Amino acid sequence: MIADPPQTTLDRIEAVLYSANPRTAYLARGALFALAALTAALAVALLGPLYAVAGFAVLIGGLLVLRDIRWGLLALFGVIGLLPFAALPFKIGFRPTFLDVALLAVYFVWVLRVVTRRDRELVGTALGPLIFLFLSLAIFSFANGLRYSRPSATIIRNFAELILAIAFFFVLVNTLRRRADVDFMARLVMLAGVAGAAIAIVLYVIPVAWTIRILDALGRFNYPGGAGALRYIEDSAENPMRAIGTMVDPNVLGGFLIFITAFTLLQLVSARPLFRRIWLAAFAGAEMLALYLTYSRGSMAGLFVGLAVIGLLRYRKLLLLGAAAASLLIFLPQTQAYIVHFIEGVQLQDRATLMRLGEYKDALALIARYPWLGVGFAGSPDADLYVGVSNVYLLMAEIMGVIGLTVFLLVLAGYLRSLWVAWRRNTDPGLEPLFLGLGAAIIGGIVGGVFDHYLFNLVYPHMGVLLWTYLGLGMAAARLVEPSAASSAPTEVVHS
Repeated sequence: MIADPPQTTLDRIEAVLYSANPRTAYLARGALFALAALTAALAVALLGPLYAVAGFAVLIGGLLVLRDIRWGLLALFGVIGLLPFAALPFKIGFRPTFLDVALLAVYFVWVLRVVTRRDRELVGTALGPLIFLFLSLAIFSFANGLRYSRPSATIIRNFAELILAIAFFFVLVNTLRRRADVDFMARLVMLAGVAGAAIAIVLYVIPVAWTIRILDALGRFNYPGGAGALRYIEDSAENPMRAIGTMVDPNVLGGFLIFITAFTLLQLVSARPLFRRIWLAAFAGAEMLALYLTYSRGSMAGLFVGLAVIGLLRYRKLLLLGAAAASLLIFLPQTQAYIVHFIEGVQLQDRATLMRLGEYKDALALIARYPWLGVGFAGSPDADLYVGVSNVYLLMAEIMGVIGLTVFLLVLAGYLRSLWVAWRRNTDPGLEPLFLGLGAAIIGGIVGGVFDHYLFNLVYPHMGVLLWTYLGLGMAAARLVEPSAASSAPTEVVHS
């Protein structure tokens, strides 16, 4: 006979509030209401209405996260899709961001579950040792870089965010143990993605003065404001404006949309999608339009390559979709500026491409001086060179050396191999678009990384969280098709 679990304080309060004795229940609810009203009045008096409302929202959110870690994941991806750079309006040595708070809340609940043995055992994946090695090398590179320069408080905070993003892989593979958990996470990613795309489109099509006013309003949350926050091709207002949404940089928004659009399109063409097909078509349409409006050539190329690979493997209709999209881009009068911009990049004629070539040259020179371990995260030890290049692989080699870059490439290769094996072994039609969508997204990100650095740039921590979320989600899904998955899956994991 299994003993009943001990009652918590919340259980006792709930028992009183819903007591079988009506008099007891009414008195308890009245006392709770009076306490809440008194607390609210005191908070408004001391903090003002805005901070009081924000404080209550945080309190309610915290209670929800403690009861179910899925609320924490919902908050985290709500921040990633809506306000990835928003910071709290106060300092504790630095200004914590909404992303920091949401990510730490998820970690807190997960660690609490482990400590209290709600998760009976930690689970691993074949990719785990490589990711742990990469995580360890990142920490070593940071420590090694202290020989050359002292990091600022901002760099330390951003590095901590990077470590949390990488380690988030382990949180996910230990949280998403059931098919329902994996489906929940996949839906959450798509909803966050379409929210970010919709914001980008709205801020692009409304009058510029309105866009500036909205960005100025976000300034209280540490967003850049004013006309200077808007981005144009070659930074000239005479050229077409580039969509940024709330992600500050058009190339970062483009990279974000590689991951989201590829994943959504595979759901759209699959036999067992996670949303109704009409909704998925609307999601994908918004995401492709937002990607186009970024004028990010590397992101568009990455998406096309990722979808082309999956089209050759499984869904031929993706090749038709890509051909149709390319035809529209080539022949529509409204898209000619985009085509000219793309051709100039291919021919190495525009200013942005020439600047990239200069960055590549400087990056290779820095890597040649510090080839194996890199220079760390705090900056270059040599005054004639700098850390920073629009290529994630060269940037990683600058910071972590060739050793760190090699381990990262092994992680990506191992991940794609794991997805391939899981896809070939899978017999569930509902999991197929998940494997292929994640594969297309990572392949697209690999290509996009040739042209930009957002996946390993300390300034864009939400992109790091997104990358390692995709890796964690893919490995959690792959574990579901392992022969022992059915017998070892827990009956309840996500609820707290």
